[in-house]
Amino acid sequence: MVATRFAVAIHILLLLATEPGGQATSGRLAESVGTNPVVIRRLAGQLARAGLIRIRRGPGGAELARPAAEITLADVWQAMRRNGLPLLPIHRAPSRGDAVGRATPALLRDVFDAAETALEERLSTVTVEQLCQRLEVAQPT
Repeated sequence: MVATRFAVAIHILLLLATEPGGQATSGRLAESVGTNPVVIRRLAGQLARAGLIRIRRGPGGAELARPAAEITLADVWQAMRRNGLPLLPIHRAPSRGDAVGRATPALLRDVFDAAETALEERLSTVTVEQLCQRLEVAQPT
């Protein structure tokens, strides 16, 4: 599900932005996220293809490809979406035999598209650096 991948991708970026030396292995990232390194490597590949991180094979680990202040949550969101599929898909085969079945997909598409646009607009206003600053405040002393 895109929402879970999105949250884990942000977690990865936060750790890379706050890790001493600015890089971490998939094992270190997996430990922090609480998942398997294979999951981390798959998501890291998506982040790398989107130009958000650089990956060094072997013991090198990953690092941010650009400053945290230049990575918005909208960038991360787009990186995690598969094939540009809608966040809120519509059921595939409603009945064409009645007015509700014929009209519902178009009605929902308008509402769902507006919701996705609003989400992306909001995500574009938050950077990884801003979250890091909030994270530092939220950490226990």
